[in-house]
Amino acid sequence: MSYLFTSESVSEGHPDKVADQISDAILDKMIAFDPKSKVACETMVTTGQVVIAGEVKTETYIDVQETAREVINRIGYTKAEYRFDGDSCGVFSAIHEQSPDISMGVEREDPESQGAGDQGMMFGYATNETENYMPVSLELSHKLLMVLAEIRREGKVMTYLRPDAKSQVTVEYGDDNKPVRLHTIVVSTQHDDFGPTDEAMLAKIRQDVIDILLPRVISSIGGNMHTMLEDYLSKLVTRDTEDSHASRVTRHESVTLHVNPTGKFVIGGPHGDSGLTGRKIIVDTYGGKGAHGGGAFSGKDPSKVDRSAAYAARHIAKNIVAAGITDEVLVQVSYAIGVAKPLNVYVNTYGKSNVKLNDREIAEKIDTFYDFRPKAIERRLKLRNPIYSETAAYGHMGRTPQVITKTIKSSSHGTKNFTVELFTWEKLDLVADLKKLFF
Repeated sequence: MSYLFTSESVSEGHPDKVADQISDAILDKMIAFDPKSKVACETMVTTGQVVIAGEVKTETYIDVQETAREVINRIGYTKAEYRFDGDSCGVFSAIHEQSPDISMGVEREDPESQGAGDQGMMFGYATNETENYMPVSLELSHKLLMVLAEIRREGKVMTYLRPDAKSQVTVEYGDDNKPVRLHTIVVSTQHDDFGPTDEAMLAKIRQDVIDILLPRVISSIGGNMHTMLEDYLSKLVTRDTEDSHASRVTRHESVTLHVNPTGKFVIGGPHGDSGLTGRKIIVDTYGGKGAHGGGAFSGKDPSKVDRSAAYAARHIAKNIVAAGITDEVLVQVSYAIGVAKPLNVYVNTYGKSNVKLNDREIAEKIDTFYDFRPKAIERRLKLRNPIYSETAAYGHMGRTPQVITKTIKSSSHGTKNFTVELFTWEKLDLVADLKKLFF
């Protein structure tokens, strides 16, 4: 039976994502100048105010205010009229030392025996419905906002754009559980109050989404997403220009676009809504597909398995699907605080396995193949590096692995350059070995 599935995304200027980016920027600076740092950093943002709290064990000093202001200005909150800007907002820090009880449970004389920083269960998911093994609804939701942010930064068209934005994509799946077409797109973007009337302003934004944003997204993607979005836009343009009442569009062929459906969206960002670190965990992962253990990522160093084990689970899940073992997979791994070896490894192939093994047997092979101990994950995925600011907006999963040079500045330590590898958990570096193991 066919069905509809929806995922959402939020922009880097969304208040929750502002908080995530501040927390991860602080983490990056601490790891940059003391790679052994243990960090759990939470941020709250609201009108004209940033509050940072958390527990830290480090040999370095970071100017938290300086770091927060750098992030806010980079995002684009640079005007007093936003009621939240990097130069004038208040920044309050309540960071203190990590509990020695927690530290005692994590650190070991033998680094390989490093215990998990907390209990909990983490999930990794992958599907072959897109080229990078992510759900198409989330992939397109992210892409809409990434391109919208590019347009805003260029400042050539849609010059009224402000940093806060949200998107949502609904996809229709066929009887075979494969995506058939796009059903609905929602784009809500903060904007200047440019008049002359609210109706004219909203009409202009909607038309720009159709004429500028959607074609640019189409040109930036490939595969089935390109085809689906191109088909969607053609139906949308036909409907808008030739059949405004949609009386001749069947239910199956109809498409829907909502642009700022509540009306004007001038007040936004942390002035419009408070933001908190870790409140967009579904946006950060799989858009509601698969599962989520509940632990947030941003502001946590890799000794926290909420983050590192979720990356590891995605790494093995993506490689399992890429190796052809199954068309879709969910991997769960769980831990007890202070214990290195995971309590369990669980695999669900949703009945789409391509090997003559049941899911338990697949899980047993994966458990022996992939080392899920926290220190082994850190080493395999190169997580003791300042790589986290790039993860804090537009999703932690489904991103492109790449090597970059980063410059990190500190008023206390000067400037330091790093060559780092981003999104290592997205590499397809296990496919050949998994094929040998299963085929």
